[in-house]
Amino acid sequence: MIPSYRPLLDALADRGIDAHALAEAAEECERSDRSIRDVLVNDNIITEMELTEASAEANGLNSVDLVGYPLDAEAMGKIPLQLVTRHRVLGIGWSGPALVVAISDPEDVVALDDIRAATGLRVVPVVGARSELRRLIDRIKREQTDLADIAASFVEAETTMTAVVPDGEDAPVVRYVNSLIEQAIQSRASDLHIEPTEGELRVRFRIDGVLHDVDSVPAAVQGPLISRLKIMASVDITEKRVPQNGRITVRLNNKKVDLRVATLPTVWGEKVVLRVLDTGGIDLELRKLGFSEANYARFATSFGKPHGMVLVTGPTGSGKSTTLYATLSEISNPSVNIITVEDPVEYRLAGVNQVQVNAKAGLTFAAVLPAILRSDPDVVLIGEIRDPATAQLGIEAALTGHLVLSTLHTNDAPSAVTRLTEMGVEPFLVGSSVDCVLAQRLARRLCDWCKEPYAVTEHDAVQLGWPDELEPPEKLWRPVGCRSCGQTGYRARIAVNEVMPVTEEVERLAVRRASSSEIHHVAVEEGMVPLRLDGLMKAAVGETTVEEVFRVTV
Repeated sequence: MIPSYRPLLDALADRGIDAHALAEAAEECERSDRSIRDVLVNDNIITEMELTEASAEANGLNSVDLVGYPLDAEAMGKIPLQLVTRHRVLGIGWSGPALVVAISDPEDVVALDDIRAATGLRVVPVVGARSELRRLIDRIKREQTDLADIAASFVEAETTMTAVVPDGEDAPVVRYVNSLIEQAIQSRASDLHIEPTEGELRVRFRIDGVLHDVDSVPAAVQGPLISRLKIMASVDITEKRVPQNGRITVRLNNKKVDLRVATLPTVWGEKVVLRVLDTGGIDLELRKLGFSEANYARFATSFGKPHGMVLVTGPTGSGKSTTLYATLSEISNPSVNIITVEDPVEYRLAGVNQVQVNAKAGLTFAAVLPAILRSDPDVVLIGEIRDPATAQLGIEAALTGHLVLSTLHTNDAPSAVTRLTEMGVEPFLVGSSVDCVLAQRLARRLCDWCKEPYAVTEHDAVQLGWPDELEPPEKLWRPVGCRSCGQTGYRARIAVNEVMPVTEEVERLAVRRASSSEIHHVAVEEGMVPLRLDGLMKAAVGETTVEEVFRVTV
């Protein structure tokens, strides 16, 4: 009779593992009560990840890397905790109507049968590392205990009419918040949303620009949880009627990570958003942000000048600040005096003088800019042009020999010209001071490990709405999903840009208050590649998908 572990050993042999060591492991397994998996890993014959991949291969399944995996809260809740702890399995997501279940031993048919019976769902098993499954399950058990303790203490406090203020590092609410922040950072989340609803508190992470449900906790936990976050952010825990902003600094694996905290009163209580400002997770090299050669050359020409205004436009979360910081890193050197005014300062940059806006103290953009200009700067970065006074001061700084970098909220590059005139800046000043406008969006980047090409027919090109001015490619790529990308098919994001230099013709259009559509038409004639076209060119070479381009562009 062939031993049940033979397919696993064959898969390991195919991977180049020493045949003699595998034979000794099989002998040890037969003469003792130890499982083959225990022998292989604990006797240092293979690593746990090699075992995970070989187990998946031997059983015709996919493996999954659970480190930083965006777990689906609904999927996790489908399997009763008793079964989760007994069989060391975990619901992690969905494949259509089927429940995707991580399991360390794919041959454990009893565990899979118990899950099918308990959930009434079709089960798709994937193989995960045993230690990672144990870590996640232990965390879930600890969090459920902590949440129960938090809710109980809150009910007790309401009964005795005392305030609940989380205190001490061992307090359940402190452990839960720390675990939540750690999970967000490890999952590469850019934002953590804590949102009250009528009956519960919903927790979501934004990963690669898309929100994922992570957890839902009882409404009784809301008060202590939000109070803990407010204490960490150094804001007033008693003020619940107006929005507040703060900052949290945490250390994870000897790395410092800042989180920007914003509270917002809603009808069901305060919503809290934590933006993860991980300076170690961003690449401040401008060429690596996704610029095409032509767009980079146009943009570099503008910020390489000693004076003028360079604007980066786009919605919130489109990477404007990152692009400006990367631009500063190219400009920065000991001979240049760079001063920024930001609200808030998101990343600390070496060699750059950064000023934090403080509205309560009267330190607004408009108030601090004249002081900055008296400090003899070569380059000034204005975090955002929000009002006519800031716009006017920025324009004047650009006209008086300074290079001014700033952001503006418009949908495309040509609209920036009309937006400034709408703010009350004289059209002739806009035309003569603004040198270049960069519009930007962020699309999810295809995972290099699992993306899959497919042929494109003429019919497909029509269905995709492929523009006439761009030759349809012979093939495009689609997301598949693997353990490297958390089964999403995407990993990280890429910038989609349009760069519009303000030429003499654009300047003339600005002076006569032409519409943004007229300016757009002229800019395209002069060589500007529109946002969607730039995105489709990136899709054609396999950097992203057509669906992503259409999602983020108009």
